[in-house]
Amino acid sequence: MAFKIKRATEPLTKADGARILIDRLWPRGQSKDKLQLTAWVKDIAPSTELRQWFGHDPDKWQEFRKRYRAELDANPDAVAELQELLREHPNATLLFMAHDAEHCNATVLAEYLREHHPLARKRSTA
Repeated sequence: MAFKIKRATEPLTKADGARILIDRLWPRGQSKDKLQLTAWVKDIAPSTELRQWFGHDPDKWQEFRKRYRAELDANPDAVAELQELLREHPNATLLFMAHDAEHCNATVLAEYLREHHPLARKRSTA
């Protein structure tokens, strides 16, 4: 299972492979045609409560990581759904909308997936 992460608004490339949106909310101002998604796994995203609490505040980053990972542990169906998509599409890109690519759910999710599947190899993050 190999995947990369990038902002949904970055240009589409052939290297993207399957494009999987991992945010709970639809990206504002983006059309289905423009995003060209393979799938949208809403339930893998942080809960609304956690997302609103975090507010992309870097000072809350470590606690956000801890809480989001706990949510992932408590949500095996969504994790399994995403893992199955990644098995079906060996070349995939997880798409997110946060402006700060270092402090966002995609970063935590990628880390979580790689830790829970040692065969998943890291590819460059865009």
